[in-house]
Amino acid sequence: MADRLSPLDASFLYMEDRTTPMHVGGVVIVDAPDGGFDYEQLVLLVSERLSQVPRYRQKIRWVPGHLANPVWVDDAQFDVTYHVRRGALPRPGTDEQLRDLVGRLQSRPLDRARPLWEVYLVEGLSGNRVAIITKTHHAVVDGVAALDIGSVMLDQTPEPRATPSGSWDPQAPPSGVELVGEALVDWLRRPAHVAEAASTAAFAALTDARRFAGAAGRTVTGVLSAARSQASSAPDSPLNATIGEQRRFGMTATSLEDYKLVRKAHGGTVNDVVLAVVAGALRSWLLTRGERVTPSTSVRAMVPVSIRSDAPEAGSSDSGGSTGNRVASYFVELPVGEPDPVVRLSQISYEMEAHKAAQQLVGAEALIGLTGFAPPTLHAAAARLASDWSRRVFNLVVTNVPGPQFPLYAAGARMQSLYPVVPLAKGQAVSVGITSYNGGVYYGLNADRDAMPDVDVLAQCIEESLEELLETVG
Repeated sequence: MADRLSPLDASFLYMEDRTTPMHVGGVVIVDAPDGGFDYEQLVLLVSERLSQVPRYRQKIRWVPGHLANPVWVDDAQFDVTYHVRRGALPRPGTDEQLRDLVGRLQSRPLDRARPLWEVYLVEGLSGNRVAIITKTHHAVVDGVAALDIGSVMLDQTPEPRATPSGSWDPQAPPSGVELVGEALVDWLRRPAHVAEAASTAAFAALTDARRFAGAAGRTVTGVLSAARSQASSAPDSPLNATIGEQRRFGMTATSLEDYKLVRKAHGGTVNDVVLAVVAGALRSWLLTRGERVTPSTSVRAMVPVSIRSDAPEAGSSDSGGSTGNRVASYFVELPVGEPDPVVRLSQISYEMEAHKAAQQLVGAEALIGLTGFAPPTLHAAAARLASDWSRRVFNLVVTNVPGPQFPLYAAGARMQSLYPVVPLAKGQAVSVGITSYNGGVYYGLNADRDAMPDVDVLAQCIEESLEELLETVG
């Protein structure tokens, strides 16, 4: 039987349209070794590691009549050189030129007739550096045990690790008749589909929240938290706007040690300090735009967090090596109206602690997979509805993913920095992706080209906001 997409993974396909491509990505900057780092090396590296990510040689096959979610099938015409591409900046390429290229590449949706990923090698960057830009569809990497192609390319030593070799023989795809037959079998195995076809969106959301809440004691608070968040509109903000197809990309690098100094002086967690920095940056950015900022002004952020019981704190050295984390989200009111940076941090720490104490986790899946148990023919409308809700429920997404605190290498080239690219939902002018790696904290700002022409100003405001907090450490 073909490997069928889960309701959540399928929802990323259904909610995608020309203005909201649902791929995640990253910008990896490496220091080229003495022998250089060229396109042929990257193609060879990716080819050797594809056995670790078999999904990357598979493509989507839709079920006739949309009787069930689509399935994964082997791409018999798979061509690694289509997916691994080459680009260059006019030497000496600047970071500004790189950011412009990233925005243009991330604007383009992935070809659904092929495996849903791309990797770009960008040469010509100043300082003997090379950039690797990745794009992978959410449907590929959101599975429980999924790995991103960027992860398997990296090694802990300059000497690449040995990779098991072996031939790949693509399996013949199922016929349309077989797909329909398997869909009917699935329906017969799950008679609840009949009743759920008539379920309301509210019932679907409740069912979804229960499924992801885990323990019974957390179910009630999780559902109530989700209901309150959906009923309460996010504050009006220029962060919410009608978006188009084109993107801009901003990035800025900071030091993890600075966040630890602030945490040590004022309490909270590293993640609290990160959110306080974002809040201060948004405050400054709003003021540069001439927006009215009062003491009560706030910005609501959806902050995905790991709900593993043994999850290490952001920035710790033993984080970033595991896969399959359960993810949920807090809705956090960032106090951008508060002029005192220490008070901003205190308010965020208090709110985050209150969320944890009440266990008011809102499943991120509930926002984008409301029809997890409804017939697939209803997925498209409901997923788009969920995306439309996002502009009313929260103003922006802020993701903080801890990475390893030791250097990594790609074919012997040392990774200098890593900037994440988080996709935009409907009505979201910018998303803030954050990754800590080897003593640095790297911000990637994926923004709508027209709504955020000043994304580089926001990136500068992040640096200034952190400096403002450091000045209070003494």
